Amino acid sequence: MRPLFLFILLCCIGLLGYAQYLQHVEGLLPCPLCVAQRVAYWMLGLTALMAFLHKPGVIGRRIYGFLLSAFALTGAVIAARHAWLIRFPESFECGISPEEAFLNSLPIAGWWPGMFEANGDCANIDWEFLTLTIPDWSLIAFAGLGILALYALLAKK
Repeated sequence: MRPLFLFILLCCIGLLGYAQYLQHVEGLLPCPLCVAQRVAYWMLGLTALMAFLHKPGVIGRRIYGFLLSAFALTGAVIAARHAWLIRFPESFECGISPEEAFLNSLPIAGWWPGMFEANGDCANIDWEFLTLTIPDWSLIAFAGLGILALYALLAKK
């Protein structure tokens, strides 16, 4: 099970690294929902790191599997909401919102603003690959990581 936890960790590192590339090299500003997804990836990655280092038994594996599943589900819900807002921007105004003010007031936004500070607009489409936007791809990633987390939770090994 340790290779599974390591794989989840490496996926989260890769996805967060690509988010940094898009922000700092391509100049895309993260919106509040992007930052919330980053937090979900961080929680997934840190939990996977703890599980990898801990080498848990059956009960520990199920606890880590549950936590990973919960973080993946949370991230998927946020990504789905974000993808929906991109398709129907008139239904929600995301500019300077209470969510943005809240996220930017958190200590992690001050500690690492390049990762956790929200400055973008949720409804902007600044990047696409194969006609899918960043939240679409993030939803796919959260779904895949969630399936792996469910495997860790439910496997009989």
